Amino acid sequence: MSGATSTLIHLLVKVTDRLLGNPEGHSEELITFVTDRAGHDLRYAIDSSKLHRELGWEPSLQFEEGLRRL
Repeated sequence: MSGATSTLIHLLVKVTDRLLGNPEGHSEELITFVTDRAGHDLRYAIDSSKLHRELGWEPSLQFEEGLRRL
């Protein structure tokens, strides 16, 4: 697993704990990484640089704010 993917997972857990009122790190022990299985994608990523460059698009929300609105 790439470092960026691991970092994202830990960020999601941290934000989720905060939004649920759990102490920071409360859900860290629930994370279990498994070996990749043949045929599964290693990662999913979106590069929005073309949207920004060609259309001037900017996200209207920060990541954490978007999660709060769910």
